[in-house]
Amino acid sequence: MTRLGQFAVRRHRLVLVAGVIFLLVAGAVGGSVSKILSNGGFDNPHSEYSKASTILQTQFHAGEPNLVLLVTAKSGTVDTPAVAAEGLRLTQELAATQFVGQTASYWSLGSPPPLHSADAKGALVLARIAGNDDQVIKRVKDIAPKFTLDNAVVNVRVGGYSQVFNQVGTQIRSDLEKSEAITLPVVILLLIIVFGSVVAAGLPLGVGILSVIGTFLVLRIIAAVTDVSIYSLNLTTAMGLGLAIDYSLFIVSRYREELRAGRDTEGAVVRTVETAGRTVLFSAMTVAASLCALLVFPLYFLRSFAYAGIPVVALAAGGAVILLPAALASLGPRVDRWVLWHHEPKPVGEGGWHRIAMAVMRRPVLIGGSIVVVLVILGLPFIHVKFGLPDDRVLPVQATSRQVQDDIRHGFSSNESAPLSVVAPVAPATAGRDAAIDQYSVQLSKMGGVARVDSLTGSYINGQRIIGANPSSARFANPQGTWLSVVPAVEPVSAQGEHLVHEVRNAPAPFKVLVTGRSAQLVDSKHSIVSSLPLALGIIGAVTFIVLFLFTGSVVMPVKALVLNLLSLTATFGAMVWIFQEGHLSGLLGFTATGSLDTSTPVLMFCIAFGLSMDYEVFLLSRIKEEHDVSHDNVKSVAVGLEQTGRIVTAAAALLAVVFVAFGTSEIEFIKLFGLGLALAVVMDATLIRATLVPAFMRLAGEVNWWAPAPLRRLYERIGLKEAPGDAAVADDGLGDDGFAAALGIRPGARVEVAGALDEVLARAVKRAGGKVTASKNDDADVIVLGANRATDLAQLGDLAQRVKVDGTIWVVRPEDKLSKSVRAHGEAAGLTEGPTVVLTDEYVGDRLDVRTGGNGKK
Repeated sequence: MTRLGQFAVRRHRLVLVAGVIFLLVAGAVGGSVSKILSNGGFDNPHSEYSKASTILQTQFHAGEPNLVLLVTAKSGTVDTPAVAAEGLRLTQELAATQFVGQTASYWSLGSPPPLHSADAKGALVLARIAGNDDQVIKRVKDIAPKFTLDNAVVNVRVGGYSQVFNQVGTQIRSDLEKSEAITLPVVILLLIIVFGSVVAAGLPLGVGILSVIGTFLVLRIIAAVTDVSIYSLNLTTAMGLGLAIDYSLFIVSRYREELRAGRDTEGAVVRTVETAGRTVLFSAMTVAASLCALLVFPLYFLRSFAYAGIPVVALAAGGAVILLPAALASLGPRVDRWVLWHHEPKPVGEGGWHRIAMAVMRRPVLIGGSIVVVLVILGLPFIHVKFGLPDDRVLPVQATSRQVQDDIRHGFSSNESAPLSVVAPVAPATAGRDAAIDQYSVQLSKMGGVARVDSLTGSYINGQRIIGANPSSARFANPQGTWLSVVPAVEPVSAQGEHLVHEVRNAPAPFKVLVTGRSAQLVDSKHSIVSSLPLALGIIGAVTFIVLFLFTGSVVMPVKALVLNLLSLTATFGAMVWIFQEGHLSGLLGFTATGSLDTSTPVLMFCIAFGLSMDYEVFLLSRIKEEHDVSHDNVKSVAVGLEQTGRIVTAAAALLAVVFVAFGTSEIEFIKLFGLGLALAVVMDATLIRATLVPAFMRLAGEVNWWAPAPLRRLYERIGLKEAPGDAAVADDGLGDDGFAAALGIRPGARVEVAGALDEVLARAVKRAGGKVTASKNDDADVIVLGANRATDLAQLGDLAQRVKVDGTIWVVRPEDKLSKSVRAHGEAAGLTEGPTVVLTDEYVGDRLDVRTGGNGKK
């Protein structure tokens, strides 16, 4: 990381020019990526549903109807001669339309009752638009306006799943433009508030734009070799902007801190890359690991979010640790140009986050236990989660296709547009085939939840053939096989629809059959996701554990992070079940509760939210570990770590939540669920988890937090990714003045008192640190440095112990191998206990004496 920081500084112009060139190329090549992305991806290509659908399309040139015309009589009924004539004309005109097949209607099929409404005012025309998902949506855009009409005889409206998902896609594009219009000005305003400088606030936006446009280029390349869902663009925008803000905020904040500590621009940038840059890379690895888990799912809708998410994480991290340091090196102190206000950080130990951490750690069981109870209560509704697929009800009620489907749902006895197709690819035309089909059709029509069965031999209701074979029946067979259409009387995307699929699949059949249709799609999609879930969770858990172990050298920290994140996400999902599945806030948020959640969305939310949770976990742990490496004090390191990162994590979470809440303004229910769910997860994690449960857990665990078995500890010493030497580590030699000051715990804003005589090197270090510290007054010292050249110097310890804060530190700096017994004796007499020694120079060492109640310290 040191070499990377030095490269960014010394070649900052080259780095910035390369970044601009990459942005221009990515924009030129990837800017039109949406035109080659797909609207599908919700099916497992190896499932029974997909296999049956493929056979139906390739061998029989058929499939479930995806276009519906709802014809409503202006006067009379659907059997009125003028209405019937108009209905037949529409049927014939639709059948003659390019790419449209399987056209049938109430009037062309002999007036079967399920095809007209209960009041006989409306009737249906059914058809199928040929092609894949993208082709169907493109074609329905041309067909729908031609058949939407209102004349003196009838009113005709277009519905069916082709039109539903055409309008879903149109609405999502409109919502995305609206969310971006909301997000950008709000984010800019918040960035200016957080940074206090227009120039500094512009840096995260630059990294965000690079991440988003760069990912468009990557998606363009991936889409050339495999299917990629167009919905992945939503994640690209949200994650690109959100993570760029997170990482840039962390980098710029650390850079400013290093400048305040007295470093020059080059030194501040290099040290920032060594510390904050290292943390950003670890964070990016954990987020990418969570998104990698999406690659194991057979639905390319889910895999597409990994295709988009992994590059956007990599580009956000790369921009933050390469381009951003180059920009900072170029700007230098001008990063604070056009400052609107100055934010002077409070001295270490006096900030609000420090007080919160100390308050939690004074009562870890009470506070931590209370938060756990709250999270468990929030998570309880998740026990009753039910999964489904998106249908017309994800659209707002004013959408025309939604209105058509609602009218069919409430006014008709069956769901004509969502039949089950029972496909027998091997059923040769023999003398007994028709009789077998007749008996099988009778059997299926008797099942509960079946409105009608259409087959080669006619149409059947409740075990009776109501219409015999007719010219339209020929579509149900070819010389090698046959298929049947089972029209359900229940909601297709529901538990009753799933039950019907299982009944049909388990029923005795005269041929080997495969079942497809909307209900079968739900059954097979759920099975595909559930069967892949253990592997996905295993990948997330294993990679997260390994990365955090390499980061901390502890096996306790990764386990703690996994448990707390699962607890947080369970609470989030419980709240989503209560809101979206049960519909408690449907009126306020403007959606229709269907009694289920989209099967794919919770999986997607889990992987993204888990990665973001680990993002904040790494931010916090990095500063805790940095402090612990210096002080070896668990309580102090947790309090200082939270103090140093609390404001950053809170600001980052607020900015990211704004991005997700903007998605929550969508009119599409599952996009609203996605946005609001992730916003809640981010806010809950940054507040309840990081501010309370982490300090409570780490206080109770004590030094066990940093434990690992001896073999793993040795492994960490060999391959662990440790902090670069600097302020956070004390070396035997080679330390600069800043290193000596940091070794003594002298940090920006600390209150320091010096007693006794120090050698020249240490005296210069403390003097140089004078610009970063405040002289102590009476009894408020954070650090007291006692230079002890003889035993009599140690007599001051009793008085000094009264002048240091209750959580402060006294350093006794003494010649190596001298006075060690005297330090111990005088320290015990003063109510202090000797702590670890740290080599400061070749000749001097320091003994840390803590002043605190309980354990090591003042009694």
